[in-house]
Amino acid sequence: MERKEEIRKAVRARYGAVAKGNSSCCGDTNPSPNVVALQLGYPEDILLQVPSDANLGLGCGNPVAIASLKPGETVLDLGSGAGFDCFLAAQQVGDSGFVIGVDMTPEMIGKARENARKTALANVEFRLGEIEHLPVADSTVDVIISNCVINLSPDKPQVFKEAYRVLKPGARLAISDIVRKAELPEAMRSDMSLYTSCAAGASSIDEVRNMLTAAGFIGVRISPNEASKAFIREWGENLERYIVSASIEAVKP
Repeated sequence: MERKEEIRKAVRARYGAVAKGNSSCCGDTNPSPNVVALQLGYPEDILLQVPSDANLGLGCGNPVAIASLKPGETVLDLGSGAGFDCFLAAQQVGDSGFVIGVDMTPEMIGKARENARKTALANVEFRLGEIEHLPVADSTVDVIISNCVINLSPDKPQVFKEAYRVLKPGARLAISDIVRKAELPEAMRSDMSLYTSCAAGASSIDEVRNMLTAAGFIGVRISPNEASKAFIREWGENLERYIVSASIEAVKP
């Protein structure tokens, strides 16, 4: 329990600093958020459709692209940060849909709510809470998205149990996250700075599949993106040898 709380405290502190502009997410390099978004496959014109402060360059994929969102759907973003993916999702689900962003970092929630005030979107809401204990009612969500966040949780099985709980029957999970493709050396696994920068906490593909299956999900698909080596290499520590970005999809029966 002490280790889990230590991790939560460190993650909250780091991303609180990111929200304030006092830290970058990963590694020593600090490319612009738009450069990162283009590397991750977001079309350039998309970047003009959301407040500039919403894109902090924190992702490792494009979950909105794999979610195949439809008008009228309710979407939940786990670890929504400053709201970037939420605002994109809100446009896709339209006025008849709704998007909920959950983040455990007060500074991020404040930033996301401020960004929401800059838009004309009335179908997005940000809630303070942990993804292991979602402030969302049972069986109310059509799609869960998340972008490079679940690897940061010290209790990933609980995250997937909560995801299963809030999804409607037949609803789906479509996330981008970091997964481990080789064992990290012990020194790297115990480095808290590597944990909070989306590396040391990554689970293997088999571990992710097993956690999703244990939570009750079916149709699990995990697709590593080997092209992610390019930006993971910028994080330093030869991390591209050990981790990779992946698209993760599953369905609640």
